Amino acid sequence: MVCLLASSACHLVLCHSEQTAYVTLRLDYAGIAALIVTSFYPVVYYSFLCHPGLQRLYMGFITAFGASAVTASLVPAFQAPELRPLRAALFSLMGVSGLVPVAHKLVLYGDRREAVATAGFEALMGALYGAGAVVYALRVPERWFPGRFDLVGHSHQLFHLFVIAGAYAHYLGGVEYLRWRDADKCW
Repeated sequence: MVCLLASSACHLVLCHSEQTAYVTLRLDYAGIAALIVTSFYPVVYYSFLCHPGLQRLYMGFITAFGASAVTASLVPAFQAPELRPLRAALFSLMGVSGLVPVAHKLVLYGDRREAVATAGFEALMGALYGAGAVVYALRVPERWFPGRFDLVGHSHQLFHLFVIAGAYAHYLGGVEYLRWRDADKCW
């Protein structure tokens, strides 16, 4: 929700002034980082419920990675239009780092239906977020049809649709994690 609220605020007041645009764009990037980081927390928390050391390790890494992304986003030069692919790559790499705890979970619990099901939702979430980043970075479809997607259907709007779809996949995975937790308590 922080990501979507920050993005909404950014889009609402972006045209107010140059200073407002400067601040709200950074808020938008911080919201994206928050979405990615907090998408990891339930995955790590529930996957390693019986392994608190691994929980702390993986949560520490993604928190540090997210803080680095937010810090890099505060650099004014980062806003240059030619750095659009770099911005997308930075956030994509942060998301791809989630493969490590997911793979580790599958090594530990690969024989459990719940582990495989949650990994499937996590893969879907990552694929949707990644597709959104690619569409955003490549400016598809307006790159191919200049002027045709100025109001509706441009890459930034498609990016937001992919984010919402990814968040829904994350929610479905969270529901599966809660079932797993309730069925297999760790005492």
